[in-house]
Amino acid sequence: MIEIKDQIDKKKLPVHVAVIMDGNGRWAKKRGFIRTLGHEKGVDAVRNTVEAAAELGIQYLTMYAFSTENWNRPKYEIDALMRILVNSLNKEMKTLMKNNVRLKAIGDLNSLPAKSLRELRKAIDETKNNTGLTLILALSYSSRWELVEAARSIARKVEAKELTADQIDLSVFTSFLTTAEIPDPEFLIRTSGEFRISNFLLWQIAYAELYFTNTLWPDFGKDDFYNAILDFQRRERRFGLTSEQINEIEGKLRK
Repeated sequence: MIEIKDQIDKKKLPVHVAVIMDGNGRWAKKRGFIRTLGHEKGVDAVRNTVEAAAELGIQYLTMYAFSTENWNRPKYEIDALMRILVNSLNKEMKTLMKNNVRLKAIGDLNSLPAKSLRELRKAIDETKNNTGLTLILALSYSSRWELVEAARSIARKVEAKELTADQIDLSVFTSFLTTAEIPDPEFLIRTSGEFRISNFLLWQIAYAELYFTNTLWPDFGKDDFYNAILDFQRRERRFGLTSEQINEIEGKLRK
């Protein structure tokens, strides 16, 4: 029997995969546990997904770990999430180094507790020379926050006469985003059966393929990731063109 992983065409991998990790609380509730145990179990799914992406040769993986809206959750849950973040960064360092993973982060990072931010920066520094998968954690992040910050930064440049309104185009605007040095995701995965984007990378996923699964995040394993990638590879990405135009372009590239 052919393994799921072996069915994947390594020549047709998405360069950048984004993941909305959803369902930790429901996973815990179904089992009679408190929500924080679901978050702790979700760390295993993060490890599995990172390893699966690294093994395939995915270049960028962005994981939605904590949104700006999550600050409105009960304090005990926020405290637990920050504790899990710190513990995970320490515990998973061997896994990151073993898989040649470089860690980055996007979001309003200065809003994180001092200890969490310190451990995050330490992990980013320790992995900065790795050359494999780039793992981006979205922490205290939301697209609306990011877009407002970009607009504010551009306005300051205009006020300082370092930029004119006529110079502002797609390229310039994109350069002010937190993902300026990262290619846009081609594929977005969301777990837990919810069909929404939840304020995540709204600008960047303009042409991304979307994949929704009923699997709750703590149950999301390597085969689940591989199945998602296979689904991506079955799709035709047209970017506003017709199928005929795409086939013509691909034909020219093959020559």
